Parts: sequence; C-alpha cells; structure tokens
Amino acid sequence: MYCGNCFRDNALVAELRRQGHDTVLVPLYLPMTLDEAPATSDVPTFFGGINVFLSQKLAWHRRAPKWFRHWFDSPRLLRWAAGKTAKTRASDVGELTVSMLRGEDGRQSRELREMVTWMGNLPRPDAVFLSNALLVGFARELKARLGTRVICFLQSEESFLDGMPEPFRSEAWAHLAERAEEVDGWIAPTRYFANRMSERLALPSSRLHVVPNGIALAGYAELPERVPVLAGADLTLGFFARQCADKGLDLVVDAFCELRRRGTVPRLHLRVGGGCGPGDEAFVAGLKARLAQAGLAAEASFHPNLSRDEKISFLAACDVISVPARFSEAFGLYLIEAMAAGTPVVQPDVCGFREIIEATGGGVVYPKNDAPSLANALEPLLRQPVRLRELGNAGRRAVSRDYTDQVMARDIAAVTQQVVAERPAAGPAADRAQTEKGN
Repeated sequence: MYCGNCFRDNALVAELRRQGHDTVLVPLYLPMTLDEAPATSDVPTFFGGINVFLSQKLAWHRRAPKWFRHWFDSPRLLRWAAGKTAKTRASDVGELTVSMLRGEDGRQSRELREMVTWMGNLPRPDAVFLSNALLVGFARELKARLGTRVICFLQSEESFLDGMPEPFRSEAWAHLAERAEEVDGWIAPTRYFANRMSERLALPSSRLHVVPNGIALAGYAELPERVPVLAGADLTLGFFARQCADKGLDLVVDAFCELRRRGTVPRLHLRVGGGCGPGDEAFVAGLKARLAQAGLAAEASFHPNLSRDEKISFLAACDVISVPARFSEAFGLYLIEAMAAGTPVVQPDVCGFREIIEATGGGVVYPKNDAPSLANALEPLLRQPVRLRELGNAGRRAVSRDYTDQVMARDIAAVTQQVVAERPAAGPAADRAQTEKGN
C-alpha cells in the first residue's frame, strides 16, 4: 500500500484486459486493500511482508525450509502485520529499502528468485511493469531469466527516499541510479515528476514518458450535474487522502478554523475522509482536540476508511476539496477523484498540482503552502458559489475526457509498443524464444 499504487495498478490491469491485452497483476508484500473489484485471480502474494522483514534481520530465516516460510505468508497473518507497520523504525525501513534495491545481491534474493520462477511458467511477457522505482532491483533478474523488457512507473519515490536517515538515504539513491540504467522505459504521471526524477537519476529522455493516472468513472458518471448553492446556505470544505501530516490535514483544519474565526463564511463545515491507520490515530486525535478548543467540534466530521461508493458520496457532498501535501507528490489521485465528482480543488503551487489544475480547469492554486494562504485562497471561492460550480463542472468534463482508466490504459499500451519496438529483449529466455521462432 504505497502512495495509491494499488488503486492505480488495479484499475490499469482491469482496463488493459478489457482492451484485449493479456495482463497479469502480481501483488507484493501484503494482500491488496482496494475499493474496487480486484484484478488478481489465484495469484499468490510474493515478497510477503513478514518474510521480507525476517529475511532482512535473520540469516537463518533466509535458509529456512519453504514450508516454514510459507506459514508467514498466510493472508490473515499478513493483514495482522499490516496493522503493526506504524511501529516500524525509520532505520529498519532504510536498511530494507537498500537491500531491496540491490535485487539479486540483497537479503531478499530468495524471494526474488521464487517470484521470477513463478513468472517463468507464464507465457513470456513483452514487458514487465514495476509499480514504482523502489522495485528496480528486480530488473536485472527479470530480464535475464524471462527475456523481457522492464518498464518502471515513477510515483512519489523522491520524498520516501529523502525521508530516510543516513547512511541509507545516500546508499538508496546510489543503488537506484545504478539499477535505473537497466530499465527499458520509465512512465511518470506528470511532466513535473518526470523532470524531477530525470534530473536526480540522469534518466535518458528517450526512455522517459508521461502518462497521467486515470480512474474508473463508474459511480461518478451517475452523479447529477452540480448546481450553485443559494447565498447563505451551508458550505463544506473537504479533505480526502491519508489522514496524516504529510498530506497536510493539519493545514486544512487550521485554515477552516481561521475562516470560521473571520466570520466571512459563517456556515462553513469541515469533512475529513481517507485512510486512517494505527499510525495516524494520535495525529487525528490531536486535530479533533484543536477543533474542540476552537469551539468547532460539532462543525467537523471525520470519515476514515470509506468504501468506494462512500468515497464518491463523500466527494460529491463537499463544495471544495484541498489536500495541501507537504512532500514531492508525483500526481495526487485524489484531485481527479474530487473533480470526477464535480468538486473543485484548491492546492498549493507545489509539485505537479498546477500542471493538473491548468490541464483540467478544475480548481485554483495558491502561492505558499501554509494555513493562512489556504484560507485566503478558499475565502473568495466560498463566497462565489457560481464560480465554485463552474470550476467543478470544468474539472468533471476534463476528467471524463482525459483522466479515465481507458485513456491511461490506451496510452500505456502505446508506450509499451514503442519500448518493445526500440528495446530488443535480452537474456537466455529471449534467445531461446528467437531460436524457436526461427525454427
């Protein structure tokens, strides 16, 4: 569950199949937690999170019998472990990340061999996609044993790596840059993040492509057209993302309190939705206490871990959404989800937010990522309901045209065809396939 990758990958695979491409989704670490029907079918979870951690810490576990290790891959046990991740130390994550980036030379080499062996029993793929750059340690083994190309998505890895303590941060970037040379193609969801990672990894422009993320419109398309609210009616400021400081939830709460203090939008309410795990609960409790101290506890509501239908209803019930993320966000799937519901977004002028908002017309950006600036950007919009609806309707039209799972899958298939044409497959498997074709 890394940065919405599960949602993106699941939607992509389902749509690629609908478009006639034979595609297999291979889950890693933990059973996938989704709000849509899973695109996996009888595919085991590789690199089970518990075995990955124990392989990192215990040399004897790397040599343990398969039956013993298999016990730790129980879906029930993995779901239990997922609830304990808030207690993982940053140093443990850093050490583990470096090991994973080392691929066949890392402490999870056994897990890598098992996954590639299983994949070797499938028809030889034209390409294998890596969900994010933290998995580039797989590339060498995949290409050598499957005779395929490797294409890697870029999805907000920069902040994750920069957030690790030294020496792991420097080691991880060094290994990533080294292994990046073995990747045949890269796909970033925004030009902003493509440029950022190209600069940091020296990625050749010929292998770098930009394909925006897309979502399935089922449920969104059935929503009625939004109409302006009457003057003086209740209005709702919304937040929908993981309920944590990295996503800027505290900035939204502070901006809400400031707007209510000013009295210019007297009937404004706050709705907070999105994932809230064990590691987020203390932070959220602190924000609730802050709202209570301001006398606004009754004007705010929190809605954690919603289903897909609940999420769509939540987004449609808000008049404006803001997720002022504090880190180098590659895209922000929540932006196009909000727009698909006809709800405009107000975002700081950082990361790729301006790129998405200018492409859709579905919101506004403000200059400085702090609570006063957010309040100043929200206030004139909330006092112009007609303008809010114009932005919301514009964003909804743009998402239905340019940011759907159908468009994403079509464009990624086109990139794949280009990579396959330009980058010959290498390795024993490719050589055998070419010999058989010649015979």
